[in-house]
Amino acid sequence: MADLRDDPYDSDTAAGAAGDIDAHTLTDPATDTAPVSSAERARVLLAAHPVIDGHNSLAPTLLRRRGAGHSHDLDQGESALDTDMPRIRAGALGAQYWSLQADGDAAGEGRAISTTLELIDLVRELIASCPESLRLALGAGDLADARNCGRVASLLGPVSGRAMGDSLATLRALHFLGVRVLALAGARWADDGLTRFGQEAVREMNRLGVIVDLTGASEETARATFAVTKAPAMFSHGGGDVPDGILELLRANSGVCMVSFARAASLCAVADRVERVRDVAGPQCVGLSGTYGHEARTPRTAGLEDASCYPHLITELLERGWDDTAITDLTWGNAARVLRDTEFLARAAQGRRSPSTATIDELDAARR
Repeated sequence: MADLRDDPYDSDTAAGAAGDIDAHTLTDPATDTAPVSSAERARVLLAAHPVIDGHNSLAPTLLRRRGAGHSHDLDQGESALDTDMPRIRAGALGAQYWSLQADGDAAGEGRAISTTLELIDLVRELIASCPESLRLALGAGDLADARNCGRVASLLGPVSGRAMGDSLATLRALHFLGVRVLALAGARWADDGLTRFGQEAVREMNRLGVIVDLTGASEETARATFAVTKAPAMFSHGGGDVPDGILELLRANSGVCMVSFARAASLCAVADRVERVRDVAGPQCVGLSGTYGHEARTPRTAGLEDASCYPHLITELLERGWDDTAITDLTWGNAARVLRDTEFLARAAQGRRSPSTATIDELDAARR
């Protein structure tokens, strides 16, 4: 898998910076020998190598609340929700994937495409309203640029496969609007495996540079996707329930599984999930997904209640013996590499392959 080393926060840099931290920062200046706490070590590592979070549902939440007449000041913060800029800053986020997945009611009423467009508009409006805090990111280079300017890189996606409307032209339009991740779950051509049109959709995603998100997809669909995709895939959230066999395929694919914090019994249970994915998929294929963006009353894992809590998990992992390189890969390096490799392979594919004009009617006619 190609790996362009043009990101100052990639895992090579992380390893070097971590070495500097070990040698000069993580000691007591009074004695120059006594190590500081794991919490302080986590703070220093996250300052240099922040979290790329795989999934935040604030946009759908705000869309629902807007319909009920509520507003939200992301910069100032609001106790009714678990995500705002003060908590994002405290949580040491450097980049955020903003979910654009329409809820079940919208999809069921045939409004998946229009609702997705509303969500894209809402997130772009949110970014524009916080110019000192957020910056739209359309590629891997934008991650580092945003971080260097003290902004949180904001990536659009995942969107639901339903939002394509069974049209590759719609997929291209979503990419033009900035979408960089599409979840296959829910699309009729990616139900139990991939239809011929589903295979063509994955190839077109590879050509465009849209990351394939396998969250919620069946095991058959995941296996079929790994057989087709040339680019690394992603589980944008969840992760704890992915079967070992699929994680092993993800390892061969050089993708990333973003482990979520939701519905776990404890912080230790989340750390256990992270370590399981690391042990099966490999240390280069694990990332984090807080799955925040909900109302504050939503039940949360103790110690990981809102977007400020990522340092708690990093502290726990350090106390379990994780080294600095493993931590910086987890927080930044692995997810950044997947985005970077997806872009590189898309540029190569565009030199060989024209935009696909295939339709679901011609490819999947035999199934109906």
